[in-house]
Amino acid sequence: MRHPNWFPLALVLFCSPLPSVTAAVFPYNIQKRASSSIIPTFHQQSAPSKSIATRLRDGLIRLVWSIPDNGLPSAAEPEPISSGPATPPSTLFARYGGDLVLRFNVQTPEEVAALTQAVNVLFLDVWEFNSDFVDIRVSKDVVPSLLGLLPPSLQHAHTPLMHDLAQSIFETYNDEYLPTRESHRPFSPVLQSSQDTDQTNIFFRNYQPLSVIVPWMRLLTSLFPTHVRLINIGLSYEGRDIPALRVGVHPTNSEKPSVKRPMIVLSGGSHAREWISTSTVNYVAYTFITSYGKNEEMTRILEKFDWVFIPTLNPDGYVYTWENDRLWRKNRQQTSLRFCRGLDLDHAYGFEWDSNDMADNPCSESFAGEAPFEAVEARRFATWAKNHTENENSTIVAFVDFHSYSQQILYPYSYTCTEAPPTLENLEELAIGMAKAVRLTNSERYSIASACEGSIESTDETDGRTKHSKPQRFESGGGSPIDYFYHSLGIKYSYQIKLRDTGSYGFLLPSKNIIPTGKEAFSAMKYMAHFLMGNKGIEGEEEGTDGRSVYEGEQVRQGVLNENTEGMGGEEGKEHADEEVEFELKRRRRR
Repeated sequence: MRHPNWFPLALVLFCSPLPSVTAAVFPYNIQKRASSSIIPTFHQQSAPSKSIATRLRDGLIRLVWSIPDNGLPSAAEPEPISSGPATPPSTLFARYGGDLVLRFNVQTPEEVAALTQAVNVLFLDVWEFNSDFVDIRVSKDVVPSLLGLLPPSLQHAHTPLMHDLAQSIFETYNDEYLPTRESHRPFSPVLQSSQDTDQTNIFFRNYQPLSVIVPWMRLLTSLFPTHVRLINIGLSYEGRDIPALRVGVHPTNSEKPSVKRPMIVLSGGSHAREWISTSTVNYVAYTFITSYGKNEEMTRILEKFDWVFIPTLNPDGYVYTWENDRLWRKNRQQTSLRFCRGLDLDHAYGFEWDSNDMADNPCSESFAGEAPFEAVEARRFATWAKNHTENENSTIVAFVDFHSYSQQILYPYSYTCTEAPPTLENLEELAIGMAKAVRLTNSERYSIASACEGSIESTDETDGRTKHSKPQRFESGGGSPIDYFYHSLGIKYSYQIKLRDTGSYGFLLPSKNIIPTGKEAFSAMKYMAHFLMGNKGIEGEEEGTDGRSVYEGEQVRQGVLNENTEGMGGEEGKEHADEEVEFELKRRRRR
């Protein structure tokens, strides 16, 4: 058989690999998840799905009419089924494609001062800082300028944490915008024990936008009316409600109780980009709600305390992270500079508000306004809390503000390290117990420190005596909500808990961490309830129906509940707890 003279050319076309359109559009080398996911693009074709005749036909058409490889219409060809995209869309690349996160190891106050100045000059985004390191988001093009502003000791004292910020951001959105087939099932909360939450509840498989969270809160209220109420903390700057769930079993008699009902307040989402804080508050709330009546221990806790769960104190900023900028931190309030919006809610409260450090740069990520409580959401929250403390038949006994990241439990004061809170020992004891409860849950370690300890102080050893200068802070610690609740409102136990992780993902923690992080927070909050019901908390021992105390004070003093010591072997667990408490207290006395 004689072949036409174009037959060899057709064979060449048949054997040639198809051009890589994705490589041309997305020049970054992204390998993560590429093996398990394929992003279908408009011009992408799947070679194995075509028959030999189809390939020959397409090759001849391209040859005769000089049509480029990607020019054939493909409407009649079905797109390959994909398990999810492997690369972000062009919009994310345009905004974040050239960014990375660097960790600088700082050791002296001079290094902190130099790095602070460089950040202010270049308008960089500080992700996290403490006495050992500073994490900074920076464009690759700006890295040379940043290093040029730093002393020689810092020019090589840094390591990259995230090489591909766009991909990490995309993966926090991924399951929401391209849900799996299982995710199409409607959410249905079931009255179940907390241990089964992660097996049946699809709500916590992914991060959820506010448009899903609020209906979910309403649904819980309608399903559990005996112990759940939906309340409103106030209105945000853009007019959105700041929703919260109030969970607790109230007295059924018509007479007003003679003693105010104790209340514990948990908040998240003050910084909009910290999605894990919002999901964690929701997880703890859901676990408390669905455990009532099924778990005797949790039932007693809900009969003793009211719990207020505020998923996000910053609804405007949270919505903005879903619709515009995933890494937005502040609220959306207008400032004196039209092109620099937003106030930092974590420094907007009235106690020790530091105008010198906060009012000079509206474009700064830690800008808190030009006066205390200028941030609308902070003012609404403070008004609500003060009203409950002074006027309502309830009193706030503990406040926990969830943030990310760095896995820390922080207590007052934030504004200074030179003045210790009056109840320092109680604050430390409860913090140590919560950290232990977390570790016994998932083996994750949370460090314990004063909220001021994101600073480095210089020492001068002259005349045989060590002199300490004023600590150098990367940003001011004044105006903190935990300081305000502790000092101004007189709430004895006030904490900021920074959740997972320690820098591998930072604010972009994958959604698979939602449930483990939620379990850790739940264990910590359950321990807090036990602590407050013992004689080291807000009251003496409570007598049960059999005349014995419900929670023995000695168990609380040891910092270990019976259920938590089982995994460490009884007396061994108690001895270990004593060692931890002694070590932590000695460490703080050495400061």
